[in-house]
Amino acid sequence: MNRDNISALLTGIAVVSLIAGFAIYFNSPELNKSSSAQKSAGDFLSSVSVDSTTGKISKTQYTVDKSQFRKAPEFVGISGYINTNPIKLVDLKGKVVLVDFWTYSCINCIRTLPYLVDWNAKYADKGLVIVGVHTPEFEFEKNIDNVKAGVKKFGIKYPVLQDNDKGTWDAYANQYWPRKYLIDSEGFIRYDHIGEGGYAETEKIIQTLLAERAVQQGIRGFNFNATSITNSSGIQNVDFSKVNSPELYFGYQFARAPLGSPQGFVQGQVVNYSIPSSDLQANVVYLQGLWKNNPDNLELAGNSGRIVLVYSAKSVNLVAGGTGNATVSEDGIKPGSQRDSNSTGGSDLNENGLFKIDGQRLYNIADHADYGNHYIIIDARGKGFQAYTFTFG
Repeated sequence: MNRDNISALLTGIAVVSLIAGFAIYFNSPELNKSSSAQKSAGDFLSSVSVDSTTGKISKTQYTVDKSQFRKAPEFVGISGYINTNPIKLVDLKGKVVLVDFWTYSCINCIRTLPYLVDWNAKYADKGLVIVGVHTPEFEFEKNIDNVKAGVKKFGIKYPVLQDNDKGTWDAYANQYWPRKYLIDSEGFIRYDHIGEGGYAETEKIIQTLLAERAVQQGIRGFNFNATSITNSSGIQNVDFSKVNSPELYFGYQFARAPLGSPQGFVQGQVVNYSIPSSDLQANVVYLQGLWKNNPDNLELAGNSGRIVLVYSAKSVNLVAGGTGNATVSEDGIKPGSQRDSNSTGGSDLNENGLFKIDGQRLYNIADHADYGNHYIIIDARGKGFQAYTFTFG
């Protein structure tokens, strides 16, 4: 197959092989940051409840057996603070605390942020404190100026702690981005949730813990004024059963699968990559041109280079940085041409399919109305263009 003409590519994909490969991935939650699996710290026990219509607290007898819950670890190893002075968890005793482990270039984290921002607006004056623990995955996420830009972009007003050395991450024995822990007013972890989803359930528990706090502290006339559960309208939700492509890393230290180009990863070296002329495999990154192998990214070492991927999803994001720009085309449609009605293009592309590197962040480079199989070509230009990871929605 001619590497510059991939119009018949999808016909060469073996559906059985794709399904088998996807099943292996999605049955291994430790490989998937977007896992929506929930891990509760035991059954939620409380006779305090919130009326869904009036927002008022009702209780028969206040009894919560906390012997099954563990105390929340302290924030440790924090290197920087955003939207707050230095704080410790002990300073928040008497509050309900939501600890959110996240990182600003992670699409799974980004999709949860509108809910967190909304909960902060609705419940901060009722005793809830949200603390974002920003634990970097990539080296560039350790730069607090990058994180501050992300916090501003996403409208985050609650405290964010920079956990560059994973001190707090390790204290909580966490392994996932994103992950949310709900801590009651006495410092016990009452609930935690891994990944996206579960928003209505999480918010109900926020309300219940706040109601429980009000009873403990003798707060009179406490209610939520019939505050409704956050509506997801306008917020991107993903049907993961239809996303058949896993996160794909470019750096040799992060990679979970080999490159499709025959030259493979060569640590610390500049490699002249080529794309095979035969049918390309799905969910495998192919490269063309001179690229330097860095631990967490591949960096364009020539003036131009190409990235090709066959994927199955609704949208594609590329975490990128460095310098330069790139033009994106999909399914044989040239940049700037009339797109299929199923495709709206990526939000970071201009009308000619171009995006410029304006920072180390996540770029949305493809978006479709429905889930399906596609192939994407990224023509990068300018030495220093850095590709970190593909993520999908």
